[in-house]
Amino acid sequence: MFKKFVGYYKNYKGLLITDLLCALLASGIDLLFPMFTSSILKDAIPNKNVVMIITFSSYLLICYIIRMGLNSFLHYWGHMMGANIEKDIRKELYSHYQELDYKYFDTHKVGAIMTNLTSNIREISEMSHHTPEDLLISFVMFIGSFIILLFINVILTLILFALLIILLVFSFSRRLKMAKAFRENRLYHSELNAGIESSIGGIRLTKAFANEQEQIEKFQKTNENYAKSWKSNYKQMTIFQVGNEFLISIMNLAILLLGGYFVILEKIDVADLVSYFLYINFFITPIRRFLNTLEQTQQGMSGFEKFVEVMNEKPTIVSPLNPSFKEIKGNISFKDVSFAYELDDNNYVIQDLTFEIRRGQMIALVGETGVGKTTISKLIPRFYDVNKGVVEVDGVNVKDYDLHHLRNNIGHVQQDVFIFYGTIKENIIFGKPDANEEEVKKACQLAFLDDFIVSLEKGYDTLVGERGVKLSGGQKQRVSIARLFLKNPAILILDEATSSLDNKTESHIQKSLENLSKEKTTLVIAHRLSTIINADKIIVLSKKGIVESGTHNELIQKQGYYAQLYLSEGFKDE
Repeated sequence: MFKKFVGYYKNYKGLLITDLLCALLASGIDLLFPMFTSSILKDAIPNKNVVMIITFSSYLLICYIIRMGLNSFLHYWGHMMGANIEKDIRKELYSHYQELDYKYFDTHKVGAIMTNLTSNIREISEMSHHTPEDLLISFVMFIGSFIILLFINVILTLILFALLIILLVFSFSRRLKMAKAFRENRLYHSELNAGIESSIGGIRLTKAFANEQEQIEKFQKTNENYAKSWKSNYKQMTIFQVGNEFLISIMNLAILLLGGYFVILEKIDVADLVSYFLYINFFITPIRRFLNTLEQTQQGMSGFEKFVEVMNEKPTIVSPLNPSFKEIKGNISFKDVSFAYELDDNNYVIQDLTFEIRRGQMIALVGETGVGKTTISKLIPRFYDVNKGVVEVDGVNVKDYDLHHLRNNIGHVQQDVFIFYGTIKENIIFGKPDANEEEVKKACQLAFLDDFIVSLEKGYDTLVGERGVKLSGGQKQRVSIARLFLKNPAILILDEATSSLDNKTESHIQKSLENLSKEKTTLVIAHRLSTIINADKIIVLSKKGIVESGTHNELIQKQGYYAQLYLSEGFKDE
C-alpha cells in the first residue's frame, strides 16, 4: 500500500524535491536563532558591543525574509501538489467505478461511493502534501537541536532523551486505538451520506405519502450513530493529544529543575541555560509536529485504504484478450440459458431458455412480472453474464466480443428512464456525443419532441433539473427515445419504452419506432399490447420458461395463455 501511495508522486518529482529542499532550508534557518541569541547574550551584551548586536540582528532579518519566501513556496506549491495528487487519485477511482459491473452497484450505496470520491480523497490530499515535508522538518530540527543540546550539556540532554522515549512509547501505543476509531468514523460517515442521498433523492415520494416524520426518525438514527463514532474518535484524540502535551510539559519542568540546579552547581551558566531552553523548544516542536503528522497520516491512510479496497474490486465482465470486432447485424440466439442474480440462492430468474431472433425481426416478450423479461434484455449487452448456456449475436458468443463494440451496437431504452442534470440537448447527445445540431434536431423530430423543445424559452439549452424533474414522464421517455434515434444501433431493446406516453403520442412514436426498426433487430418488452400486436413474433413467458410463441393472431387463435392475458383486465383497454 505504501509503495502504491508513493507512486502518485512520480508526476510531481521536481515539485516534491523542491518542496522538501525548501522545508530543509527553512528548518536550518530556524536552528540559527538560538545560536545568534546565545552569542548576543554571552558576547555582545556583556561587552556592550552594539555593532555585533545590529550585525546579528541583520543576519536574522535576512534569514527571516528568506524563510518567508521558502514558507510561501511550501504553503502554495506544496498544497497544489497535494491537490494535483488528489485530482489524479479521484480520476483513477472515478474511471474504475465506470468499469465495475452492474452487480457492484446493486450492492453498494450511492452515498458511500460519493464519500469515497470526495472527503476520503481530500484527506489523502492533505496527507500527501504535509507528511513528507513535516517528517523532513521534524527530522532535521530534531537531530540538529539534539546535537546542539549535547554540545551545551550532555547530562541534561540524555535526561531529556530518556523522557522523550517515554513520550514516543505513549504516542505509538495510542496511535493504534486512534486508527480503529478513524475507520469506524469513516464507515458511519459513508452510511450518513448514503442515507442523505437516498432521502433527498426520494423527497417527492416522502411528501406524497406524508412520511416526513418517519424519514426524520430514520435519519436521526444514522445521525446518532455518526455522532457516537465521533465521540469515540474524539476520546482517542483527546487522550493522544492531552497525554502528549502533559508529557511534554513534564519534560520542560524536569529540565527547568535540573537546569536550575546545574546553574547553582556551576555546571552550566545562565546564558547557556537560556540557549538550552530555546533549543528545547526547537527540540520539542518537531516532536509535536511529528505527532500531529501521525494523526493526519492516520486519517489519510484510512482514506487510502478505502481507495485501495475499491481499486481491488475487479470487474468480472470484461472484454476477452482477443476480442471480436465482427460487424453486428442483429441475429440473436439464446441457447439453454440459465441466470440467477445470486447463485447462492439457487433461485434462477431464467432457466434453460432457448429461442432465436433473426436480423430485422421485431420480437416481443410478454408475461407476468418476475418472469425475467427485463433480465433477458440485460444479458444481450452483457450487463450480466449467464450462469449456464450461451447468448450469441451473429453466431458469436457475446463474451467473445469487445465489450464497447457490442454495447455501441445496441440501443437500450430502459423502463426506468434516467435523465442527467443538465440541458435537454446534453441528455439527448448522450446517445451520440459527437452529433451535430442537425442530427439532434432530426432525432427529436422522430421522437415527436421537437415541437415541445421549440416552445421553451431556452429551447435545447433548457435545464431539466435533477433526474429531469422539470419534464413530464412522457417527455422523459421521448428524450430517451431521441437518444436511441441518434445512436441508430443495429439492435434495439425497448423495455416498456412507451409506457409513460398518452395514446396519441404513443401512436406517433410507435410509427417512428417501426421506421427505425426496419432492417434492425428489435426486442420489445411491454404490457401494453398496442406496442406488440404487429410484432413478427411474440414470446410468452412464465416462471417455467416459454409457454408459447407466435404472432398476435396465431396466439389468439390458440386460445392459450396469451389469449387469457389478452382477455384479462390488464389488456381490455387495448
